Amino acid sequence: MARVLSADSMLHPSGDLRPGWVRIEDGHLTEVGEGSPPAGAEHVDGILAPGFVDVHCHGGGGAAFDDGAEAAETARQTHRSHGTTSMLASLVSDDPARLLRTVQDLAPLVRDGRLAGVHLEGPWLSRERAGAHDPDLLSAPDATVLEELLGTGVVRMVTLAPELPGGTDAVRRIAAAGAIAAVGHSDATYRQTREALAAGARAGTHLFNAMRGLHHREPGPAAALLEDGEAFVELIADGVHVHPAMLGWVHRSAPGRCLLITDAMSATGGPDGHYRLGRLHVRVDDGVARIADTGTIAGSTLTMDRAVRFAVDEAGFGAEDALRAASEVPARLLGRDDIGVLRRGARADLVLLEEDLTVREVLPAS
Repeated sequence: MARVLSADSMLHPSGDLRPGWVRIEDGHLTEVGEGSPPAGAEHVDGILAPGFVDVHCHGGGGAAFDDGAEAAETARQTHRSHGTTSMLASLVSDDPARLLRTVQDLAPLVRDGRLAGVHLEGPWLSRERAGAHDPDLLSAPDATVLEELLGTGVVRMVTLAPELPGGTDAVRRIAAAGAIAAVGHSDATYRQTREALAAGARAGTHLFNAMRGLHHREPGPAAALLEDGEAFVELIADGVHVHPAMLGWVHRSAPGRCLLITDAMSATGGPDGHYRLGRLHVRVDDGVARIADTGTIAGSTLTMDRAVRFAVDEAGFGAEDALRAASEVPARLLGRDDIGVLRRGARADLVLLEEDLTVREVLPAS
């Protein structure tokens, strides 16, 4: 049974918000139009936008993706209620054998479309930029382990420090497998980052955080990623990880290449208190997650709808650009044209927003 929805404000494939309508059949958009809808259309108040796409999320609702399929479903539903309809399951650094078991446990959720893939954030990260990763679990890339993980067919993204021994070769192998190699948790120099980009790296993980900083004599990874022209950069828009002025600067410097992420941990959607991130103890106070022993920021308790609102209210994004940064841009990073856009043939993953960009409804409901 077809359903036609019309809205006075809809995010069109061009990136503009204007009146429009969509026809939904069998879970896909079969028509997308502008202006007056066909007779019998169901009018919805608010802003009709594509469901959000989060390529960097560790959990929510008290559950972490590292804990397997059942926990993954809890986390997925938590973020879905805030408008995220497609997401990668991000895993923190772990022992290679345990990491492989977790990826294999999540594989059925990827194959049936509940997850868009798995994101390995480690263990091939810099000890100097470990952030909220257990330094004892970090190592240089191991070709055999990498092949085993990529061989599962569900790893879509790997964050690594390319300056580590074998790092550039690992970037080449990840790219050759059709996955995304992302520079992150890295002490790489500007030159080393450029070499990684030339080898096939395509993204920067949570730009500025857990990487060598910008400096006029050593620009570091951020400058190399921003000037590349094709590299995507992740931004955590929560007011904790990156100053709003820097968020706005990146948005202006890399139009169409900056994407919003949550980097959310299991505490998302829950109360302040004690949690775990991998093997590390985390304390959440006033919604800010930090490693209990060191005070290091430990992911976030952010949801994508809040990230969109922060980008607009505090960082100077237009509503259209913020919505695209939460949907179409991350979908392009994933190489997907069937999510993140309201376009004929795309999945009918929709979010209906109030004028203030709070979520009213996520469609379909299940």
